[in-house]
Amino acid sequence: MAVEVTMPKFGLTMHEGTLQRFFKAAGETVALGEPLYEVETEKVLYVVEAPAAGTLAAWLHGEGAIVECGRAVALIAEAGEDAAALAATAPAIAAASPHAAATDNHNASAHDAAGNDPSAGASTPAAAGRRAISPVARKLAAELKVDLDRVTGTGPGGRITREDIEHAAHASAASATGAPSVAIAVAAAPPDTSPKPQMRTLAMRGMRRTIATRMHQSLRDTAQLTITFEADVTAATELRARLVREFDFTYTDLLIHAVARALVRHPRMNSRLAEEVILMLPEVNVGMAVALDEGLIVPVIAHADRRTLREIAAATRDLGERARTGQLKLDDVSGGTFTITNLGTFGVDAFTPILNTGETGILGVGRIVEKPAVYRGEIARRSMITLSLTFDHRVIDGAPAAIFMQSVIDIFNYGER
Repeated sequence: MAVEVTMPKFGLTMHEGTLQRFFKAAGETVALGEPLYEVETEKVLYVVEAPAAGTLAAWLHGEGAIVECGRAVALIAEAGEDAAALAATAPAIAAASPHAAATDNHNASAHDAAGNDPSAGASTPAAAGRRAISPVARKLAAELKVDLDRVTGTGPGGRITREDIEHAAHASAASATGAPSVAIAVAAAPPDTSPKPQMRTLAMRGMRRTIATRMHQSLRDTAQLTITFEADVTAATELRARLVREFDFTYTDLLIHAVARALVRHPRMNSRLAEEVILMLPEVNVGMAVALDEGLIVPVIAHADRRTLREIAAATRDLGERARTGQLKLDDVSGGTFTITNLGTFGVDAFTPILNTGETGILGVGRIVEKPAVYRGEIARRSMITLSLTFDHRVIDGAPAAIFMQSVIDIFNYGER
């Protein structure tokens, strides 16, 4: 009996996923548990494994399509079944998924990753009246408003690729910004043969689109206020110089350690607003923002208040490495109650962080700078840092937020007392 491969639901907040990459083509044999396709959720990438062994009869949607959880993504023909006959039913099954069909333009959903009819086997030229184009390229053309009739395909058999669409968009933008020539009654200047810079256009999709949506929602739905502290952290630098001989850790690790313990002392900062009540959360889970080439992700150190500094350092190293290699799981980026974002390593002194949706506080960390400061009534060389706390003013006021920060700075410098 044919097996429908459906879009999985990885968490309570997941309603849809984006098909990013297919590992199998229509007509190929698949084994039970073999990687079948890659899906992007609002937080992480996941590899979905084949739920049954057999022959991949058809992909019901193209790469780049957004598919609701529970909707069919592909069809697998089990032993003894006619894969070609099963593939013929693909358009009808795909049509039963209205949301995905709307995001996979020109009915590319009933074609495989190469943009061809899955029942046709190897890549072939497009049928009469339909140009050969990959679903990803077709979707990108719609996003960038590129006229497909004006695009020359450079792929096999003249197939239009993503690169062809991007090139056409760049050329169109450059043409649109060109200025008319003006005749001037002076000696003609030699012709300028240097290449003209072209405007680049990047589609807002994937992780970048998720970040944009979440940050705009955060600013729209919360009353955000940022307070900034310049703190003397000379004692923390001396503490690190002593302890780093025993095990390696960063100032971010030390701050996570300090923030987690300060959240226990000041539970209002470890809460969230839900309709007309403030939920005082029983767990302290500190997220740390990690910069990636394509955006930003926030893995979470669960139960950070129960971990030693050494354990926190090990957790941040592991999460950071897996974030940069795309190996995070949904549990790694879920359940955060407070976030730390450190731009000090990039030479930033101070900035205004934006709250992660659902959290009450986020701490922005600047660089540590040695400079003259008044210490015990005298000018001395001290290590100073700027910390910026953004919080939801609906949940907590400025005075208790400032007291929370005093606790963070005190624990950062001297440990829990």
